[in-house]
Amino acid sequence: MSSKERLPPLREVIAKHGLMAKKSLGQNFLLDLNLTGRIARAAGALADRPVLEIGPGPGGLTRALLSQGAEVIAVERDPRFLPALAEIQAAYPGKLTIVEGDALELDEAALVQKIGRGPMPVVANLPYNVATPLVVKWLEYEPWPPWFDSLTLMFQREVADRLAAQVDTSAYGRLSVLAQWRSNVKRLFDVPPQAFVPAPKVTSAIVRIEPLAQARAEASRPDLSRVLSAAFGQRRKMLRQSLKALGVPPELLLEKAGLEPTARAETISLDGFAALARAYGALSRA
Repeated sequence: MSSKERLPPLREVIAKHGLMAKKSLGQNFLLDLNLTGRIARAAGALADRPVLEIGPGPGGLTRALLSQGAEVIAVERDPRFLPALAEIQAAYPGKLTIVEGDALELDEAALVQKIGRGPMPVVANLPYNVATPLVVKWLEYEPWPPWFDSLTLMFQREVADRLAAQVDTSAYGRLSVLAQWRSNVKRLFDVPPQAFVPAPKVTSAIVRIEPLAQARAEASRPDLSRVLSAAFGQRRKMLRQSLKALGVPPELLLEKAGLEPTARAETISLDGFAALARAYGALSRA
C-alpha cells in the first residue's frame, strides 16, 4: 500500500481533529485533489528536491508535493494543524519537515544554507492575509539572485493581476514593477471559490515567479522600493506631487530621470522607475 493510500481523505482528517479555517488567519482549505496535483505539477520537477511550503494547514497540497517526490519543509504557525501534519510525516518517513512558526519571521536563506543544496522552490497556497507581505519580502531579498529558484503561489486573483500587470493598466502598481524588475512572472490558471472549504468570496489564481540572474534595469533595490512607495502611495496624483514624499525636489528628480512632471505613476514603465530610482539615489546622497 502506498503512502498516499495509507492516509485518510482530507475531509476525515479535518473532522477527526476538529479543524476549522480561521478567517483571522486568512485560511481556506484546498481539498480538491485534482487541483492540488495540478499545482504541484506546475512547480516543475520536484523529485528529491527540498521544497518550501508556507501554511500547509491540514496538508492537501503537502500530500501532492510529496506524491511528486519532493522533500517538503512545511512552515505552519497554527498549532492546531500539527497533529494532522504529523500523520502525513509518518506516512512519508524522512520526506516532511514541519517548522512551527511565522513565515514572515522566517530566515529562509539560513534554512537553505543549512540544507546545503542550493536555491529551492517555494510552492504554497498562501494564507490571504499574509500573501502580499510575504511575496514582497521575497522579491526584495538581497543579495540577488535570491535563496529561491521559483515561486509557485496561490493568491487572490486581484493580487495575481497586480503581479502580472502591464504598464498603463488599472492593476499596474508597485507590486507589478517590483516583481517584473528582476523576475519573470506568469499567471498559470484560476482556482474557483468552490474548490475551497470554506468557499471564499473571491476567485484565486496560481502565479509562477522565476528570478532572473540580473535585473532588467539598473537600480538600487532600496531606492526603487522608496520611489515605488511614494509614486503609488498617491497614484491619482501627478508625479510632481506624489514624489514630494521622497524629500528631494521632485522637478529635479523627474528632469534627471527624463520623465514628464505631469505623468502619473501607472503610466511609467519599469525602465522609467529604474531611472527615477537612480536619480533619487544620486540626489539623496549628493
